Amino acid sequence: MEKETRGLETLYSVSEAANKLGGVSRFTIYAWMSRGLLERTRVGGRVMVRESSLLKLLEHGNQQEAARRENGDSHDGR
Repeated sequence: MEKETRGLETLYSVSEAANKLGGVSRFTIYAWMSRGLLERTRVGGRVMVRESSLLKLLEHGNQQEAARRENGDSHDGR
């Protein structure tokens, strides 16, 4: 009988997550958490961000951008 093992998911500090997302500010990360766009995970007293949450945010942004392009809308108002 084999026991299935799962790898632990990578966790990033708020600063690391901000860097992974192109250098947005830490305050932007906290704002996205408050709006429910990013899931926060507490480890001890630290707020961390799961890699899967970062990937979901990126996918959500890609879907919104694709919808804007289909509708002929521009994100910069041109």
